[in-house]
Amino acid sequence: DQSTKNQFRIFCKENNIQDIETAIKYFIVFGGLNIKIDTSKPLLELIEKHILDEYSDLKYEIHNLTGGYKVDHAILTGIAQGDRRTNSSFKRAFVTFEEGTKCVEKLVERGIIEVESSQHHLANKRGDDKVARKLLFTAPFLRFWFAFISPIYKGIKEKKYEEFYKLFENKQAEFGNFVFEELCMEFTRDLFKEDPIKQFGKYWDEKREIDLVAKTTSGKIIAGNCKYINSKIKKNELNKLIEDCKSIDLKVDIFLVFSKSGFSSELKSQKSETIRLFTPKSFKLLLA
Repeated sequence: DQSTKNQFRIFCKENNIQDIETAIKYFIVFGGLNIKIDTSKPLLELIEKHILDEYSDLKYEIHNLTGGYKVDHAILTGIAQGDRRTNSSFKRAFVTFEEGTKCVEKLVERGIIEVESSQHHLANKRGDDKVARKLLFTAPFLRFWFAFISPIYKGIKEKKYEEFYKLFENKQAEFGNFVFEELCMEFTRDLFKEDPIKQFGKYWDEKREIDLVAKTTSGKIIAGNCKYINSKIKKNELNKLIEDCKSIDLKVDIFLVFSKSGFSSELKSQKSETIRLFTPKSFKLLLA
């Protein structure tokens, strides 16, 4: 089982991590890379030791996995650095939609990426294929590699890491958000055990993105917002989520807001049966 939840559980168990916030921080980089890490050490120190210094060996393994074709690697970097939509990933890689689609089929077969569709039908809408498809990596580490290592490999190969540190510092927060969203989705499935979720995913179109939409067996509609940032989430994030759902005619029964760093007191005062707030501490459920 290659699900994010399963990878996360294995990661926590193998590295004996009890603290969920720490687990998420290190999982975003090392998830799916089969090694033991010492999470009492700073993240950057571990990246240098286990990834940058091991560049040649890891590159060999990854090339074995991908087949090592330039075009495929350009597309994988496009996915890792962009908004994951097929058309924008192909544009970043300078390939046509047709050529890109062929490469994607190959990469899906090799188990490196998966194709995700927008949950348009939950809002009774039709999706345009070019817009309504996104691509996601099957393991956090592969995504990390194609976002931060593969594009600037020349310096790393020569053991010059300055460019990596600069790139990582600028993009780390935005990069972490995606894996956090995946964990929020897995958590939501566990949360609704009494009324199991039968459809779930994300919604996006030309104008808006909703991090999480789901439908339970009894027909309840859930929508969620996930933010992996170092500041508290304010009420305007909830308002935006409510507005976005209204604008696509999605009749939501329960709103979920997930935050790495907690919530403003104004947002906390909104808490109810229909507006539920969670931080990583709640994610203990995933390990149960």
